[in-house]
Amino acid sequence: MIKANTLINLIRKNNCNFFTGVPDSILKELSFSLQNQSKNNHIIATSEGAAVSLGIGHYLSTKKIPCIYMQNSGLSNALNPLISIAHKKVYSIPLILIIGWRGSPKTSDEPQHNVKGKITENILKLLNIKYKIIRRDKDLKKFDKLIKDAKKKNSIVACLIEKGTLEKIKRVKKKKDFYKLNKEFFLKTLLQLLGKDTKIIASTGYNSRELMYLRKKYKINKSKDFYMVGGMGHTTSVALGYSLSNKKKILCIDGDGSLLMHLGSIKTVGSFAKKNFKYVLLNNNSHDSVGGQNTYANDIDFKNLSKSLGFKNYHLIKKNDGIKRNIQKFLTNKNLGFLEVKISNNKIKNLPRPTNLIKIKNQFMK
Repeated sequence: MIKANTLINLIRKNNCNFFTGVPDSILKELSFSLQNQSKNNHIIATSEGAAVSLGIGHYLSTKKIPCIYMQNSGLSNALNPLISIAHKKVYSIPLILIIGWRGSPKTSDEPQHNVKGKITENILKLLNIKYKIIRRDKDLKKFDKLIKDAKKKNSIVACLIEKGTLEKIKRVKKKKDFYKLNKEFFLKTLLQLLGKDTKIIASTGYNSRELMYLRKKYKINKSKDFYMVGGMGHTTSVALGYSLSNKKKILCIDGDGSLLMHLGSIKTVGSFAKKNFKYVLLNNNSHDSVGGQNTYANDIDFKNLSKSLGFKNYHLIKKNDGIKRNIQKFLTNKNLGFLEVKISNNKIKNLPRPTNLIKIKNQFMK
């Protein structure tokens, strides 16, 4: 194991003082450390492509190499600016990439992580990005040489970090809930009020896992779910695509981090969704499942935003009082509706993960 600060200090010694990225569970010790030390030079981006672009802009302004962190599933989001802007044969902009390697061959992980994990090294090789797998302190010296080489040649370099590599750090204060409404109570109440023909498509992270857990705990089987075990930010598009070719009521349950990652998709919903589409935003102002880092969604006026994007009705739930009445009002409204639920972070320990994904798909499609 290595200390996150050791890695950060190595990068700083190479005249890099700008860090940006998308939070990841494997790299949460890194983002915690950066948040504590580099408030003025650390930006949590909405997507990996946006993070790379922020880094490119920093280099153009300062001539200093930036550091971008992400999980390997998000490497695909970063491909466009990596290839079409920063690549050696385009603008030749040096970047340091820190990549959380989910599903690496040496670890046991979920199906979607295993698929990406097996091809992560091949993607980097295809992009001609030199990289180093960091498992112990001695690997840092080799990574240091790659960084120095990147600065000389104006190239992109990366390191891969597996689960459990970064040593856990003690957090001075446990992150407090931004909002107070109990998430389990809201989701249980919602599930109990849904009709049997309603279909749910839920975003990746805790949302899908909580739905699966609560259905079993409270024995609620009236509606059917499709769990977005990956594809963060694409929940709205999958739900819209389903709803356009089906008359059944479709409920899209999204998170604030997921919504912000591909915010443009909600405009497509506002323009093309039919009356059978319902959108629910579970807003806890945090990347809850990867460490609770801030999404900065708390200062967004979702009422005016949703209406400007084509939603006819905006609903808000932030307390227990009248929760059934407010949910039913949202569900029975015949116009395209946007429901923002200001909730607390997840409180359920040891949440299960969807495993038999083909079975889940087949049951959902019946």
